[in-house]
Amino acid sequence: MKRFWLVLLSLGLVMAFSVSAFAVDVKVSGEYYAAGLYLNKTDLQSGEIRGSGDGARVVDYDSPSTAFFYQRLRVGTDFIVTPCLKLVTRFDAMERIWGGARSNTWAVNQDGYLSESAGTQAENENIAFDIVYIDYASPIGTFKVGYMPDYTFGTVFGDNGSALYDGQIWYSYTTGPFTIMAGYAKITDNSFSAVSTNSMSNPYLSNYLSQKTDRDKDSYRLGGVYNFKTSQAVGETGILFVFDRDATNRGRGADGMFDSSYRTNIYELDPYVKAKIGPVALQAELMYYFGDAAKYEGYVTDASNVSISALSVFVDATANFGMFNVGGTFAYLSGDDPGTHDKVEGGINTGGYDWNPCLIMFNTETLGYWVGPIMGKSQSQVDGLMSNAWFFQGRAGVKPTPQWDVMLSLSYAMVDKKPVDPNHSDRTFPNGTYGTEVDLTGTYKITNNLSYMLGGGYLFTGDYFKGDDRHSNEVNNDFMLINKLTLSF
Repeated sequence: MKRFWLVLLSLGLVMAFSVSAFAVDVKVSGEYYAAGLYLNKTDLQSGEIRGSGDGARVVDYDSPSTAFFYQRLRVGTDFIVTPCLKLVTRFDAMERIWGGARSNTWAVNQDGYLSESAGTQAENENIAFDIVYIDYASPIGTFKVGYMPDYTFGTVFGDNGSALYDGQIWYSYTTGPFTIMAGYAKITDNSFSAVSTNSMSNPYLSNYLSQKTDRDKDSYRLGGVYNFKTSQAVGETGILFVFDRDATNRGRGADGMFDSSYRTNIYELDPYVKAKIGPVALQAELMYYFGDAAKYEGYVTDASNVSISALSVFVDATANFGMFNVGGTFAYLSGDDPGTHDKVEGGINTGGYDWNPCLIMFNTETLGYWVGPIMGKSQSQVDGLMSNAWFFQGRAGVKPTPQWDVMLSLSYAMVDKKPVDPNHSDRTFPNGTYGTEVDLTGTYKITNNLSYMLGGGYLFTGDYFKGDDRHSNEVNNDFMLINKLTLSF
């Protein structure tokens, strides 16, 4: 017993003399919102005319409405060890529809749009960590290592920081107005491990381990930012070069033959500029993608390589005149030409998860995540990531008091390239208008940390959602009402 108390006393002394080594400052910030929405139509299809002459008949579609409450708690905690060293974390909790069904599906999908976290929807309904990384400001530059938001640069256009989280290593160095940066991200890892889904009992994989050692997806980035200030303008400009190497499609095909082994190499140039000139705030970004969508291995026969050439352009301006403000947005995302089978001109370039210009069209959060896709004919859908589009928006706002912020916007969108019906490769959509949307929102600041938003959007549904239109399909207009209480701290 004496030995026990001696050891316990020794441990207590060690803790007492070492307490300064364990002391850290903790900074907590976050957001909680509770919202409710009503969506008039969950399917845009109205009906179609079948037959002709006296035998023609209209086939109607049942398109029910939906209404529910939902919420999310998002908390960020920084553990500040020293002024130059901190551990940054963030988690989502109690993310669910009030009284709604629970889920165990993935909330993150690199190729989809149902994405708001690094965990599953079931985990977020309880608690799921998205971000954990070290931030070290050393004498030779700043290092960030760990899981953090990915594909964020320049303006909000094309950014995916609210949805995609990857293990990354970043280095940046600032001297005067210049900042240079370099980064690496591990997007997908197919290396053999204790939790690998690629079983070594698979005879095809076990016979070709050399193929398995190089089946990852990695991303390499290099860029710089310049901050400027003149008598007429203040702002920043920068450029980022990205190389995404995707080898996840290397190896044997499903039938045991090397019939589908290829790599994808995507290069991206991403310049941007932000400037404030008097009362006008300007921002613009251009993204150009090139490389190989499919570069087949040498032993694959009768396969043609597929190249990439895609372009995205974003221009936005907002002018403030006291209590009034006006603005406009233009966006262009090249679409894939169905007539060029050896080249990909669209689809890989999107407006990003972080940019939600409308309440209904191209809204990846309210509709894309909580409601789900609102479908038209031939798998066309009104929400989700913006792609293959010409987009125009005008808006006007007023702030009659410091607490009130009211905004009215008018948006119009059409396709760049009319797509092919995914179920019938010989049928191209004859129409290409997404529609016209009118949105009105009002936000009241109850306190410095608590605000309430009430909004409504009406979509004059375009003929794009009629699909291949071979039966004179018809579509419904749609509208949504939403209210949202947000606490920020």
